[in-house]
Amino acid sequence: MSIEAEILDQPRAEQATEKPRRILIVEDDKAAARAMAEAASDLGCEPIVMRSFDDGVTAAGLADFAVVIFDRMLPGGDGVDAIAKIRAGGSTALILVVSALGRAANKIEGLEKGADDYLAKPFDPEELRARLRALLRRAEMTVLDNDLIAFGDLEIRMKARTVHVKNDHVAVSPKEFELITYFARNAGQVVTRMQLLEHVWNLHFDPQTNVVDVHVGRLRRKLETAAGRAVIHTARGEGYVFEPTRDPGRGGA
Repeated sequence: MSIEAEILDQPRAEQATEKPRRILIVEDDKAAARAMAEAASDLGCEPIVMRSFDDGVTAAGLADFAVVIFDRMLPGGDGVDAIAKIRAGGSTALILVVSALGRAANKIEGLEKGADDYLAKPFDPEELRARLRALLRRAEMTVLDNDLIAFGDLEIRMKARTVHVKNDHVAVSPKEFELITYFARNAGQVVTRMQLLEHVWNLHFDPQTNVVDVHVGRLRRKLETAAGRAVIHTARGEGYVFEPTRDPGRGGA
């Protein structure tokens, strides 16, 4: 079966649906590819596996993938060099480089060339799932015309500086708007109080006040009332996680 036949075996209308989302795995080691495919399946995604550099680059341009996992040492080339080719082909997938080249310099090279994340081999399957989960959360964010940031029914309009949930306006203060914007750009990641002090309040020291907690608490209540679900979650002992589309059945604080 050709690459195109393997990937395009469903109508385009079905490919556009988000259930299940697709993860492209470009890995020539069978055991590693199997572990990656299992991780993708565990997260409710459909894995598509390619074995070479050229096949991986070609496949990335044939369908919509939420995430592309690319090994570095592949028949035909270095997975890091595939990033520019994938982007030039129009793919908006987030790219996770996985490689036995795990020194700090290798990771920096991969990230500077456009990888969204970099995981060294051998990897723990749990860590791979956690990295993929974080990337999938980021992929849920839609940015249009540098103005609209949307997570499902939650929309942040940058130019108007307004927030809407289910088409209803949520009144937020200027500082709360800065907060939700910072959270949105770090969706799915733990954001610490110190990060919020630095990026929202422009303070590079802890003033030993509860200013962050007060503002986050106020914003959290407004969003939860409008959405009917938690949007900002507490990561105990660490900070906060902005996940507007988290399944309530998954639990969490």
